[in-house]
Amino acid sequence: MKILLPVDGSPYTKRMLAWLATHDEWVKGDHHFTVLTVVPLIPPHAAAMFPADQLKSYYEDTAESVFKPIRKFMAKHDMATAYVGKTGHAPDVIAKMADKGKFDMVIMGSHGHGNLMNLVMGSVTNQVLARCKAPVLLVR
Repeated sequence: MKILLPVDGSPYTKRMLAWLATHDEWVKGDHHFTVLTVVPLIPPHAAAMFPADQLKSYYEDTAESVFKPIRKFMAKHDMATAYVGKTGHAPDVIAKMADKGKFDMVIMGSHGHGNLMNLVMGSVTNQVLARCKAPVLLVR
């Protein structure tokens, strides 16, 4: 299976990875994982104050800070993994990548907010569920 793992480096990402590690069908199966992190864009008026190479470096460094512990985890479990850092609005980028990349499944951590919190704030998870055509497995 081709599986997309959206991550943000939060405790919910760690919980999702721990869940994966405890399920042999994911770790030992013939799966290929793509770890995706989405760095929010700096507003254009602020971004204009920095050289393009400095902005690019900021986005890459931010993505790598999320990937670093995940690289160790995936290597420890010998899981075939690619890493992709993108910029933009996370739910849009995740859903678009899942669909265009023809992923068989998306596995992501969920913050587990209640209905009231989601109504007030919205949620990346809810937006991905609404936009993504691939099945989404949520780990809470």
